[in-house]
Amino acid sequence: MIKRNTIQVMVGNVAVGGGAPIVVQSMTNTDTANHADTTKQIFDLWKAGSEIVRVTVNDEDSAKQVSRIKNDLLALGCDVPLVGDFHFNGHKLLTKYPDCAKALDKYRINPGNVGKGAKKDEQFSTMIKLAIEYDKPIRIGVNWGSLDQMLLKNLMDQNANLKSPLSANKVMKEALIRSALDSADMAQNLGLLKEKIIVSCKVSDVQDLIEVYTQLSKRCNYPLHLGLTEAGIGTKGIVGSSAAMGYLLQHSIGDTIRMSLTPNPGESRTTEVIVAQELLQTMGIRSFTPLVVACPGCGRTTSTYFQELAGTVQNFLRESMPEWKKTYEGVEEMTVAVMGCVVNGPGESKMANLGISLPGTGEVPVAPVFEDGEKTVTLKGDNIGLDFTGIITQYIERKYKKRS
Repeated sequence: MIKRNTIQVMVGNVAVGGGAPIVVQSMTNTDTANHADTTKQIFDLWKAGSEIVRVTVNDEDSAKQVSRIKNDLLALGCDVPLVGDFHFNGHKLLTKYPDCAKALDKYRINPGNVGKGAKKDEQFSTMIKLAIEYDKPIRIGVNWGSLDQMLLKNLMDQNANLKSPLSANKVMKEALIRSALDSADMAQNLGLLKEKIIVSCKVSDVQDLIEVYTQLSKRCNYPLHLGLTEAGIGTKGIVGSSAAMGYLLQHSIGDTIRMSLTPNPGESRTTEVIVAQELLQTMGIRSFTPLVVACPGCGRTTSTYFQELAGTVQNFLRESMPEWKKTYEGVEEMTVAVMGCVVNGPGESKMANLGISLPGTGEVPVAPVFEDGEKTVTLKGDNIGLDFTGIITQYIERKYKKRS
């Protein structure tokens, strides 16, 4: 785990910053006013491993449902912290619906649309005072697409008067950082403790995100929420988010992350949680579930069997992990290799905790299994997949200490 020199903020029962493990969070895309759909999606995100879940609170109907959603989740045994995402009317909703204000574990405030002109400071102050009253942390969440236009105009005017003006892009990045830090300063001046503030400055370009957060990390000691906003759909969103956040995390920048992926039609929202976990795990920062090592396949592996088995094993591990995590210590750090032929199969299998080397094209139709570097059994026939998942279960029961 990378240690970060930041203030620590408690969001419900989850610690963010101050050397705590980097937190994975996500956001619902249901209508929060739809109690049943939102409760189910939050529960599914939590089961997938989201440690904080954000919900949109954009109108009175959604604000009315937040407390009910929270209570129903607790009845299901789900104590995931809930964050209210407020834009434009948060001061009104938090004031009018105290049950909502109490049920939420954090308020997300966007300085770019909390209000305009003289109303801006008043409406921001209202939200901060409510956060103080209900003992809630906040995230000052600045976004490139909803930047405070008055602040940007002032900085652009100042820049135009310089002998060597900066580019408009540089000024916009400075406006992002200033918006976040000025708002955090104002919140503290209103009485909110610094241990109640998390900051983010999100953009949709990889290099811009890296530059903004690198500068932001040098200018404040608040925990930082990372995310490439509007990352995109499919591999584009995954690659962009991983490239940007991977760089920042490697440089000890960031305390909580969210993959802002656009889901394909019908795709589960939990994909963004799994991708965030896999980023942290492949970087060696945190472990969430046993990793499956699998070869990409080549002309030696014309059968799809090893691909199917790799998928079966990956799903088996993910589905079993919630129960295993409750029962066994350290099982999330296990590695399992599913290999497709004799070239790298036995060697890679020996380096994993558990490995199976399936026969490639023209090879003898048997599959040796290795446990901690030693060959223990050779599988063959039609039930290799079932036999191997059974071996995984037996291995865990033997090798990992039961929690007391």
